[in-house]
Amino acid sequence: MLNTHRAARRIRSAVAAAALATAVVAPVTLGAGTAQAATVRCAHHTTGTCGTHVRHPAGVMAKCKDGTWSYSRHFSGTCSRHHGVRYWFK
Repeated sequence: MLNTHRAARRIRSAVAAAALATAVVAPVTLGAGTAQAATVRCAHHTTGTCGTHVRHPAGVMAKCKDGTWSYSRHFSGTCSRHHGVRYWFK
């Protein structure tokens, strides 16, 4: 009986871990009907604030502190003439 409880606990733990891993890895998609719908992910490589809560157009690298969108291909210099980066998206 004790082994049955341990096995059930291990299975529940494995299922919970798999569900959590899927939720962390899978990107969240904003509503398809919005004009600025895009995939939202956290940028772990940056020191700025992650913009997971900010709606943004597809292909945007960052949102600058002055409110403009940056489509730069490289991180270096992104928003340098716009008071820096407020949110990173990639």
